Amino acid sequence: MATKQEFIEYVCEQISGIGEIRYRKMFGEYMVYLNDKPVIIVCDDTPYVKKLDIISNEMESAGSGFPYKGAREHYILDIDDADFAKNIVSKIESVTHVPQKRKKKE
Repeated sequence: MATKQEFIEYVCEQISGIGEIRYRKMFGEYMVYLNDKPVIIVCDDTPYVKKLDIISNEMESAGSGFPYKGAREHYILDIDDADFAKNIVSKIESVTHVPQKRKKKE
């Protein structure tokens, strides 16, 4: 079951106002970016965030799961609580680097 367009738009709406938000479709699922930094992966209408030390205290009671086969375990983000989600995403963004574009092979 792939993520619905309405759900990814809802995720972006919930964290709006903290920076430039965009999303990109990848293999039927989505990556959400804050200021060009990947912060949330959305698979099967479930928002996941990496297990990082900077958010471990706030996320200790959160569920966890694997966004796709072969992925590392991630926290499941409570996207319905907009203030909480914005706080978590802001912290993730502060320690995440902008991905480097790969050079195309000739």
